[in-house]
Amino acid sequence: MSSRSLSVIRSVLPPAVFGVAFIAAWELVVKGFNLKPYFLAPPSKIWQKFTENIDLIWGAAKVSGTNALIGLLLGAFLGMVMSFALSRFKFLNNLITPLAIALNAVPIFVLVAVLNNMFAITSEVPRRIMVTLVVYFIVLVNVAKGLTQVIPTHVEMMKSYAASDTQILCKVRIPNAVPYLFTALKISAPASVITAFVSEYFGGSQNGLGSRITSNIANSKNAVAWAYVLGACLLGLSFYMVSSLLEGVATPGGRAKRTREDR
Repeated sequence: MSSRSLSVIRSVLPPAVFGVAFIAAWELVVKGFNLKPYFLAPPSKIWQKFTENIDLIWGAAKVSGTNALIGLLLGAFLGMVMSFALSRFKFLNNLITPLAIALNAVPIFVLVAVLNNMFAITSEVPRRIMVTLVVYFIVLVNVAKGLTQVIPTHVEMMKSYAASDTQILCKVRIPNAVPYLFTALKISAPASVITAFVSEYFGGSQNGLGSRITSNIANSKNAVAWAYVLGACLLGLSFYMVSSLLEGVATPGGRAKRTREDR
């Protein structure tokens, strides 16, 4: 067996074993203590409802996933653009960073409520804006850190060769910021899904995962609600896996190097 296969097994096996053990323990606790369905549904019942409602869950996941994807892409783009501006102009860093922190500290339900009043009740724009704001802050902080926290020796060497600021940016700062960008994306990917369906709790069209979860809980259909939660988990996991695959494609050498350093 190749070293790559062994590495994949070591990465996948522990979380898989833990997940199976956790689900088995959940099932045994519910059955062993005879917990009522309204208190906690067993995984077997949740899976049954998931398969029975797969088309409805898929439809809701497409709505929430589309909002999350649009917000993720837009937030990542704006965060990268602003991080370049902040790293270039110090006065912008002193001006924008506190505002971004203050905006990120505002609870989601407050911003969603304000945005829902600005657009039509059936519009998905407020949720996409909310996802954009969350992703924007994560990407901004990480990429700005990667652009500024470079090894001083590298910058001094470039300056000794009379390199311009643009050349230093392209040869030193951007390569240093790439790992920070993918770290931000791996954090932002599941966060975008969470923000998308949490935003659905506070108004707007009742067509996404979040609204279906609340409506089923309100109707005492806890197993069905958990089935939609499972759909949300799978959606967030797929977003994370795609971001990890993109990192592996874009920075294979850097990823391998970090793996050796961790060992």
